[in-house]
This record gives sequence, C-alpha cells and structure tokens, in this order.
Amino acid sequence: MESVKQNISIDNKAVELLDETSACINHSEKRESKFSLLKYTAVGALFGIVFVKAEIISWFRIQEMFKLQSFHMYGVIGTAVITGVLSVAIIKKFNIKTLQGESIVIIPKHFSKGQIYGGLLFGLGWAMTGACPGPLFAQIGTGTLSVLVVIASALLGTWTYGYFKEKLPH
Repeated sequence: MESVKQNISIDNKAVELLDETSACINHSEKRESKFSLLKYTAVGALFGIVFVKAEIISWFRIQEMFKLQSFHMYGVIGTAVITGVLSVAIIKKFNIKTLQGESIVIIPKHFSKGQIYGGLLFGLGWAMTGACPGPLFAQIGTGTLSVLVVIASALLGTWTYGYFKEKLPH
C-alpha cells in the first residue's frame, strides 16, 4: 500500500500527514513534569478501581454479555459510546484545544471491509478470553495473573498486524 500524503492547516500552519491512519498529529514538544505523571498515574489507578467495582473486568459479566443474559455490559458500553459522541461533538462545536493550547484535529476515517473482519476477530478474542485491552492492567492489579497470557497474545497480534500491514487489503 502506498502512502498518501495529505496537507492540512492547523492554526494557519501547514501540517503534513502521511495518510489518514497517522497515529497522532496533536503531540506536544512539552515534556510532562513528574507531578503531571503522578497525576496521570493516580487517574489511571482510579480508573482501574472503577473498572473493578463496576465489574467491567469480570470474566463472568463478559460471558453474560456474549450469551445475551445481562444488560450490564451493554449499558456500560452504550454509556461510553454516548459519552464519546457527545465529547467529540463538543470539541468540534467549541473548537476546544489541548492543555498545551494545540488545536484538536479529528480526521475522518474511511470505511473498509477490514474493519468488519478486525471487529469480528476482536469480539471473538474478547469472548474467548473474557478480556479486552482496556481492563487488562486492572485485572493484573486484582491478582489475575493468568491475564499475562492475554497481554502476551495481544502484543503478538499487534506485532503480527504491523508485520503484515502492507500486504493486507485496506
């Protein structure tokens, strides 16, 4: 797959993207202070505690969801989707900037059938392991060390995709 260079303008500055799958154009040159890193760690730990208390990391809750036996996980996922949609709409409407004052640019993504295949593979792995990438570290924090196999598998899958990316249909 050949790269498609794209130029966009942010705050009257030309920015060149390799393609629409570029990971991030809103990166700051500012280094975070140790206090900021401590804040991020605290928020991450709080997020993990919420995951545990809401039973989002529970293998049994995830199995209930895939067997259509409980609304619990659908409610959590639906709330996250609605929060994300509203957040993006607010960012776009009010031109909200990052904490470093940079413009937030949301580049439209184009649909490809690979997204369907990837989603099916993701869902299959999620159903089999009872874990999706978000709560993996919270599961480690609860002492569920068997999740290390899932983390190793996720890393292997990510590496495999990166290795074959150019040969895959996009």
